[in-house]
Amino acid sequence: VSGRAGPERRGNAGCALPAAVDIQPACLGLYCGRTVLSVNGSVETYGDCGVCPRGQRTDDNKICRECMGSPDRYDWLYLGFMAMLPLVLHWFFIEWYSGKKSSSALLQHVTALFECSVAAIVTLLVSDPVGSLHIRSCKVKKLSDWYTMLYNPSPDYITTVHCTHEAVYPLYTIVFIYYAFCLVLMMLLRPLLVKKIACGLGKSDRFKSIYAALYFFPILTVLQAVGGGLLYYAFPYIILVLSLVTLAVYMSASEVESFKDLLVRKKRLVVLFSHWLLHAYGIISISKLDKLEQDLPLLALVPAPALFYVLTAKYTEPSRILSEGGNGH
Repeated sequence: VSGRAGPERRGNAGCALPAAVDIQPACLGLYCGRTVLSVNGSVETYGDCGVCPRGQRTDDNKICRECMGSPDRYDWLYLGFMAMLPLVLHWFFIEWYSGKKSSSALLQHVTALFECSVAAIVTLLVSDPVGSLHIRSCKVKKLSDWYTMLYNPSPDYITTVHCTHEAVYPLYTIVFIYYAFCLVLMMLLRPLLVKKIACGLGKSDRFKSIYAALYFFPILTVLQAVGGGLLYYAFPYIILVLSLVTLAVYMSASEVESFKDLLVRKKRLVVLFSHWLLHAYGIISISKLDKLEQDLPLLALVPAPALFYVLTAKYTEPSRILSEGGNGH
């Protein structure tokens, strides 16, 4: 099927007549398109209306075009968030099951960071273009781009034309590839490490952080498969809310009531600075740093939640509230 009209025909009087064109049926569906079969100079030959190949998406004329762009700053921040999720969960469960019984927690933390870092680098290297840390991508235009399977047309209300493809290439599938590499590296490295260094834990406890990962990796995979588009637009706010809640819970559980309590243990400072980094990441993700003179001052708000908690902790201590309530009666 020719994508361009043929040359103009002239009548007996030399007047130009409309060119002969091939009438094509309309390409229905929001994400259905015609693939380019061949290119001869400026003339393109198109195929039937259907699904676009991987790495392509439809343009305004319903033609499948190859994704030749690069992820913008927000796209990279989203990929960074998805890459941080398994790392943060690794650290949480390592700390949860190690506790004060073992001095091997720090080495396990470093190993988890190494696993996720190597997995991220390998994922970028195997993505198109192969062997480069740069990736080519299609621009995300709207939420429906993440859920093309919901927009397969039914022209006669009987037959469905399946046009499901990755319109946000490769932001959807690259996360699954990264999780797969994380899981493989964890299974290769962590059991040997834990078996050698986790002497302070019982045989049933030393592998619990690994067992936890075998649960949360499938959960993260389902979360990306079902809610990838929602996470793409909401992750900055999710970071801010979760970092605020977890910081408040940690400081409450650690009975932090003053700045002196924070300085007593190095572990508390590490946790505090980690939350501050998450706060900064969330603020940067929301503002995108499009206007540096307006957005950079917002980073001054990063310590505000911790300062507010420390300054107001003594007024919200449960024992004090109960004692004052009793005196009131």
